[in-house]
Amino acid sequence: MIDMKRSIYKKSTWDLLRNAVFPILFSVAIICMIIFGLQQTEQSSRTEGLRILEDSIRRAVIVCYAVEGRYPDSLEHIENNYGIYIDRSKYTVYYSIFASNLLPEITVVELAPVLK
Repeated sequence: MIDMKRSIYKKSTWDLLRNAVFPILFSVAIICMIIFGLQQTEQSSRTEGLRILEDSIRRAVIVCYAVEGRYPDSLEHIENNYGIYIDRSKYTVYYSIFASNLLPEITVVELAPVLK
């Protein structure tokens, strides 16, 4: 007669999967989701930084026009007189003015990160 009870030392393949592999796969899936979420947060933060800087420069240019009666000739004029700070290690700003009475073209571009 064969004893139908399982030995406590002998486990089936299903028990091995359930007790060892599934928790590992679940942990890996959770870690992957956290990493993906952090990458998405970083990307949205960079995009928001670009937008905020461009909006700030545009507002300062308009304020300069209202105060001085003309648009500033250079970006340095805005930085020196209207409290705009541009992190040159992160962003490049293209400022192109055609005439002192026309709104200049303002484009902010993020610099590629330097790998060390």
